[in-house]
Amino acid sequence: MFTKFLKATTVALAASVVSAQTYTDCDPTKRTDCPSRKAVGAKPVEVDFRQGKNKFFKEADGTKLTYDKDLGAVFSISNEKQAPTVGSDQYIFFGQVDVTLRAARGAGIVTSFVLQSDDLDEIDWEWLGGDNAQVQHNYFSKGCTETYDRGGFSPVADPIGSFHTYTIKWTPEQLDWIIDGQVVRTLKNTGIEGCAGYPQSPMQIKLGTWVAGRKDAPQGTIEWAGGIANFADAPFDGYYQSLRIVDYMGGQKAATEYQYGDKSGKWQSIKVIGGDGVVSSSSSSVTSKASTKTTSATTLQTVTSSTTLGASNSTSTVPTTTTTGTTEEATETETSTAIPTGAAGKVALTMGNMAAMGAAAALGYLVL
Repeated sequence: MFTKFLKATTVALAASVVSAQTYTDCDPTKRTDCPSRKAVGAKPVEVDFRQGKNKFFKEADGTKLTYDKDLGAVFSISNEKQAPTVGSDQYIFFGQVDVTLRAARGAGIVTSFVLQSDDLDEIDWEWLGGDNAQVQHNYFSKGCTETYDRGGFSPVADPIGSFHTYTIKWTPEQLDWIIDGQVVRTLKNTGIEGCAGYPQSPMQIKLGTWVAGRKDAPQGTIEWAGGIANFADAPFDGYYQSLRIVDYMGGQKAATEYQYGDKSGKWQSIKVIGGDGVVSSSSSSVTSKASTKTTSATTLQTVTSSTTLGASNSTSTVPTTTTTGTTEEATETETSTAIPTGAAGKVALTMGNMAAMGAAAALGYLVL
């Protein structure tokens, strides 16, 4: 159940920054009785929180949001026990999600935009309230937390003071992280399994803010988050203005539900239940640009430039993205700067392979 709380385990390695949410009510790779999930389907969903509450999202237990006609949904934190979170009951099976937001300020405070599946595939964006120069991104396969070396950083101008549009564009062949229309990171899928595996099962959408700088958090996590949150400066508010959600429906023309066909968790095994109740297999052609399967090793590509992205209403060039990872799992372009940056990177440089960050689940507790 989405509104369930769990105690989150906090671990990390090197400069990885966004970590897996390691909880699911029913993992279809381990059980055969997991329910089908409702699809977003053929009609794109437009959410404008400036108009108030939207029924597409369900508030987690303890979440109380307010709405501003200019800023959108206000995710406010006034103490370390708060973690305002919303999630969708509907899932996408590949697709594109655009979120226009302004991250919460404050050392120790984290803003997040996450896609997550029932078998714990995950795609993340995450912002630290003490870092007003960059955003962090990551992915996870089947809840694997044995390694934390897939995280990346991308510079962006004033993410705490300015609205930007952050996009996840996801097909069977390729995953793009995009800021204000500019691709800042690309991951290609070739079927590698394990921790470096490609996220590929139907996902719900989660939005939230949480406290990483808790007094009871591990020291490495506190340092990654920029220190203990100072609630004398509260409230810490994150603003989610609007979203656009497009479901590629596994390449089918219609979808009402998604169902796991076996325990593999592979996208080809997912059954797409159409509007007429007909069950179809996933198509190898999800979009016109995604009809050819890739056969090379999984590759992490970065697009580089010397200019930081500006506000979402300005013209800007593609920034440098810094990523972490092993040569077995990911390969960067030669022009990318492969050194740790930001809070987590600085901690990693001083702590070696010790834990440098906390789970993307709220430290102490993750609202699901």
